[in-house]
Amino acid sequence: MKIQLSDHFDYKKLLRFTFPSIVMMIFTSIYGVVDGFFISNFVGKTSFAAANFIFPFLMILGAVGFMFGTGGSAIISITMGAGDRDRANRLFSLFVYVSAVCGIVIAALGILFIRPVAALLGAEGTMLEDCVLYGRIILVSIPAFILQYEFQSFFVAAEKPQLGLAVTVAAGVTNMALDALFVGVLRWGLAGAAAATALSQAVGGAAPLFYFARPNTSLLRLTGTKFDGGALLKACVNGSSELMSNISMSLVSMLYNVQLMKYSGQDGVAAYGVLMYVNMIFLAAFIGYSVGVAPVTGYHYGAGNWQELKGLLKKSLVLIGAFSLGMLALAEGLARPLSLIFVGYDQGLLELTLKGFLIYSFSFLFAGVAVYGSSFFTALGNGLVSALISFLRTLVFQVAAVLVFPLIWGIDGIWISIVAAELMAAVVTALFLIGMRGKYHY
Repeated sequence: MKIQLSDHFDYKKLLRFTFPSIVMMIFTSIYGVVDGFFISNFVGKTSFAAANFIFPFLMILGAVGFMFGTGGSAIISITMGAGDRDRANRLFSLFVYVSAVCGIVIAALGILFIRPVAALLGAEGTMLEDCVLYGRIILVSIPAFILQYEFQSFFVAAEKPQLGLAVTVAAGVTNMALDALFVGVLRWGLAGAAAATALSQAVGGAAPLFYFARPNTSLLRLTGTKFDGGALLKACVNGSSELMSNISMSLVSMLYNVQLMKYSGQDGVAAYGVLMYVNMIFLAAFIGYSVGVAPVTGYHYGAGNWQELKGLLKKSLVLIGAFSLGMLALAEGLARPLSLIFVGYDQGLLELTLKGFLIYSFSFLFAGVAVYGSSFFTALGNGLVSALISFLRTLVFQVAAVLVFPLIWGIDGIWISIVAAELMAAVVTALFLIGMRGKYHY
């Protein structure tokens, strides 16, 4: 039975509708995880550290897709909720075309500046060369990567989350298969891992273009459009929280790497890389749920269905709480086996990773609240509050904590800092939800 944005959503229907988005985001996050497994076990820990060292910079460049996807899908959903399907299609087409052009420009600039950026962050010698090699190959596919992130939101707005899931799974399987072939069989090393990721991103970005360019059964289709500076600005402002969140997380990851190089050298960066893989997958579940439910929220807000809006918020907070408890238990239980998979070949690195894992896992108790809260306000068209939550969570709180806590607890302070930052962000989000309830009738 097809689920429509205009439906009443109970817990079962909410989970069914958002499940494809959750899986879709998890599969997207698996790109880096699969690369990391093959690089660490088949190439070595220096290349493993290099890939993790430069990856945050690559994520910053791809974050434009999140901005146009989340910000644009909220506007499109509100427009459809108000009954104007033709304008929704024109806006959808405009956002896709503009983001594709932005992707080409960003790729060219990234390829040009990746060496000085990596050197500025502290990479040198073999690690610097590995950063440049891995980064430049990935950057070739950045336009497709941006479109892939963008279409993850647009598939949901088009009432085709299952199709979005299928595309993402296809891209993820491509990445896994090519990593095994290029790195495990052909022994192409770091370049092979980067090529596998680049080709899989091409699959994820190109397939939706072909689908939406042809007549289809979704609510959206690529059509002729005209430049609308106001709509673009609104999408950018509305999606600025997701852009800020991704950029801030990447900047903070760079800062973490700098601090870890200071306190523990390349082993610290490698250990942090393992934690980031688990963090990406677990946060992907929160992000996927938030992306999946956002068009529903936007639709009912646009239609003035206040009771349904209130129910969506209440049910979402209950689900986020349940997810958080499950993730903490899972992370604590899987700390040793996951550490063994990635760095079991080095006893010192294994012990460092395991200790960090057991502390870092408590951040999952609080992370989902701010992730969902930011997305909720984006869906309501309040990009300012959404951006403020993201800015405080991913930049202010984490930067302050990672600079101060290591002075007190050494390397353990680096792991503790993320827990403290997520707790503070959850408190701020709760205050915004309480303070804005009168304005949005939830």
